[in-house]
Amino acid sequence: MSITVVGSVALDTVETPWGRNEDGLGGAAVYFALAAANFTPVHMVGVVGDDFPDRHMQLLAAKGIDLTGLEHASGATFRWSGRYHEDVNIRDTLDTQLNVFEQFHPSIPETARTAELLFLGNIHPALQAEVLAQTRPRFVAMDTMNLWIATTPDALRAVLREVDAIVINDGEARQLTGEANVVAAARQVQALGPRIVVVKKGEHGAMLFTEADAVFAIPALPLKTVVDPTGAGDSFAGGFLGCVAQSGDTSSATLRRAVAYGTVVASFTCEAFGPARLAEIGPADIEARAALLRRLSEF
Repeated sequence: MSITVVGSVALDTVETPWGRNEDGLGGAAVYFALAAANFTPVHMVGVVGDDFPDRHMQLLAAKGIDLTGLEHASGATFRWSGRYHEDVNIRDTLDTQLNVFEQFHPSIPETARTAELLFLGNIHPALQAEVLAQTRPRFVAMDTMNLWIATTPDALRAVLREVDAIVINDGEARQLTGEANVVAAARQVQALGPRIVVVKKGEHGAMLFTEADAVFAIPALPLKTVVDPTGAGDSFAGGFLGCVAQSGDTSSATLRRAVAYGTVVASFTCEAFGPARLAEIGPADIEARAALLRRLSEF
């Protein structure tokens, strides 16, 4: 089954204690697509400006990602700049320039419209609703962010009622529900619409909530080197939904395996600036690291 992803495509400037990456390839849709492309065909929908380098287009195309839905608009590409601390869980946003992304209204091409799976990146809930109105997927997953939770709660809740799954971090789950306990928060998110809730906990792994009493938790892979965690959450979502698409079902066993593969793919992202490691790896690399995760979590 193929996946359509709709989200941001960006040029990121990132500073970490281990270096700096100026105007590197970034954006939620990019990380998701590069991760998911290891499992299944991916259609990417977004917008870039006149300044978006050809080498980035070539990289994405070389991974087999369908770029028919990537709009080229007059102006500058969305830019984000951030700085990470020694504790990479702490990040300061230094600058955000929406540029062409500010006027973006997704237009889904026919090939992407008929994809069986749809992932709504953390764009404005009104844009997520526009995408839903244009597509006919069998399964819809979404992301959101603290900004939309705080500023557009009604529009966000309307989208939540239309999706099958949401992949968010623990802070967002708490903010969305007002629950301090992550388990209680995840159950409250389910009550808003999505029957499947995946809560990302960064270096502490991830949790999957499905049926009333079903909870699955998995650790993150311990990494000796963390260079840049930007995009790890989007890569997790790409690995998760890519595995679901490859399996062709949403059984409990598939969802648990998908959380594991999301964890594996996200671990590669952290090892270099931007999506450099995602551009290098293939299915064999993912399987080898998945075997490590199995040994790590076996009891």
